[in-house]
Amino acid sequence: MPTPSSRRRGSAPRLRPRTARALTGTVCLLALSGTTLAAAPAPAADPVPPAPVSWRANLSRTGADDVNVRYDTGALRVRDGSLGPASLGRDRGYASAVLDPHHVDRPVDRVAVDLDATVPGTAGVEVDVRGRAADGTWTEWRRAAPGAPAELPRDVVDVQARLTLWNARGGPTAAVRAVTLTADDAGTAPAEPAPATRAAAFSARVYATREGLVGHTTANGHVIRANDHFVALPSRRALSPNGSGQYSVQVCGPARCETAPVWDVGPWNTHDDHWNPSAQREQWKDLPQGLPQAQAAYEDGYNGGRDEFGRQVANPAGIDLADGTFYNVGLNDNGWVTVTYLWTEGGGDTTSFPTWGTDVSVRQQATTDSTRVASLPGPTTVRVRCQVHGQLVNYEGYSNDAWSFLPDYGGYVSNIFVDVADSWLPGVPTC
Repeated sequence: MPTPSSRRRGSAPRLRPRTARALTGTVCLLALSGTTLAAAPAPAADPVPPAPVSWRANLSRTGADDVNVRYDTGALRVRDGSLGPASLGRDRGYASAVLDPHHVDRPVDRVAVDLDATVPGTAGVEVDVRGRAADGTWTEWRRAAPGAPAELPRDVVDVQARLTLWNARGGPTAAVRAVTLTADDAGTAPAEPAPATRAAAFSARVYATREGLVGHTTANGHVIRANDHFVALPSRRALSPNGSGQYSVQVCGPARCETAPVWDVGPWNTHDDHWNPSAQREQWKDLPQGLPQAQAAYEDGYNGGRDEFGRQVANPAGIDLADGTFYNVGLNDNGWVTVTYLWTEGGGDTTSFPTWGTDVSVRQQATTDSTRVASLPGPTTVRVRCQVHGQLVNYEGYSNDAWSFLPDYGGYVSNIFVDVADSWLPGVPTC
């Protein structure tokens, strides 16, 4: 009879069918005496690349991931011109529309965008796209501008677009009437799947400031609460949808580490993805990986000591921490922390495990009451970075309070559904 700490289902894991092995060795073609060999066929012509895939996005259906946007008279617009991302503190209207993902029938890695919009001089529109690979993992968001398609880092089978609209307070808003996306395979993404063991996620020591701003709205539409747990980074490339941990960081301060989702944009900049290699950074490509532009401006006078908006930089902050995260990691004042960007590279030092079950929930936190950020449709292999003791889960008569953090999905799964004998996964550290 299983004890409360056991998690085995009571039967041995199913063995998966083996894949066919390629035959090794040499196959010889023998010419029999008196037999004339036919001439070798002419080489086949190079295959014609498949035509690009195009579709028109549905702008009329707004959803829970949208922020301060309205659709009327056939166009998307900023709803409230006084609302801006909390951590930026800028008096400018801001809206974001996360469009429905579109499934394509073959892998693609480049997306072009055609925009039908009216954009007054005081307004602006940006279009970002990202892709979901066949294993369910998302790329970062990448900007697609007229004549400059977004290049994605790997082949994807689902494409999603996000519109960001700006306008000056009291000024007219942009009006976006149509968005047409065209995806194709540029041949720049790796042809082979990534190995099970990849490089660790990128980490850097950066200066953290306390966001506070309880009652204000973040860039993804979250209304900040007292003792909240999230972070802000100065680029929308790694902005998670509201309630999601698709892009999360581990913040290590003087007392402890915490894993928290990226829910806001800032401080100082909005296009400074300083965790990416220099050549891949959206702006400030002459700065080294891991050095925030605000830090370079504050310490070395980079860009005249000013941020992307021309403001004099008053501190070297590269990350904002919500109050709960700020105090939990041991900060009492602004200070230096070590940040690991869990979606980069291999998602951290991870260990791969098989799972079982269908429609298994991946949760934002280690509790079944937390937001469901993803699901595992069926048995698969997942990469686990760390594990925690969370809510006790009971399933099919067995119990376990251990949960594993899956960096590829930005959330936690109950260890009940990790198909190994141990309740606490061997060799996996505590989050």
